Amino acid sequence: MLGLRAGLECFANIRPAKVYKPLAAASPLKDSIIEDGFDIVVVRELTGGIYFGEHGRDGDSAYDTERYSIGEIERIARTAFEIARGRNKVVHSVDKANVLESSRLWRETVARVAKEYPDVQVINILVDNAAMQLVRNPAQFNVMLTSNLFGDILSDEASMITGSIGMLASASTGVTSRGLYEPIHGSAPDIAGKNLANPIATILSVAMLLDYSFGLKEEAKCIDDAVNAVLAENYRTADIFSEGCTKVGTVEMGKLICDKI
Repeated sequence: MLGLRAGLECFANIRPAKVYKPLAAASPLKDSIIEDGFDIVVVRELTGGIYFGEHGRDGDSAYDTERYSIGEIERIARTAFEIARGRNKVVHSVDKANVLESSRLWRETVARVAKEYPDVQVINILVDNAAMQLVRNPAQFNVMLTSNLFGDILSDEASMITGSIGMLASASTGVTSRGLYEPIHGSAPDIAGKNLANPIATILSVAMLLDYSFGLKEEAKCIDDAVNAVLAENYRTADIFSEGCTKVGTVEMGKLICDKI
């Protein structure tokens, strides 16, 4: 997958995480935190950083190198700022600038790019504090700009506080309309073909494709609204099931959403 993303020049991973009101009770966070909901987009740099840096073994030690260029940081920062312009115009830029030289370059570069977007506020936040704040008060975040490693971790954390990783889609894009769209979870081979998997993340990935690659925002919203409507009628797959709901399988959930569309 790393090679596919790099080969298609998909340097920006866009991961929304939001609480659908009918699923608020599925969140592991207490009601007083989750009652106002949250709607976050994690914008993760995807083709640089420690996953693509020099790595290896040297005697009894091992190493992985975190490296970023100014150009790599500039393009992912612009992606986050453009998304923020269509939302609440606030970007939290996540780094570890108190320790890492690569993060100090990250913060300097983001500050310079921010001058191109005077209408967007930038808030710098250290990654350990960001992880803590996500569970203390997730509603304070809207667009989170992160490096590859930090984004990998924080977006999974954000996904779980929504209630289930089976609910979240993602887009990997670049400078063109070409992109990769997929749920953020794995393929779950242990339940393949058993009519158990939650198809919602895959369905919402199609909504993201319509929005980001084709600019069909109304059609994307139609899919999102259909998912919300089915959840409001208390239909649930096993991963999001709770007392008083109707349990359905993969096929049934897909059909219910299609019927709403």
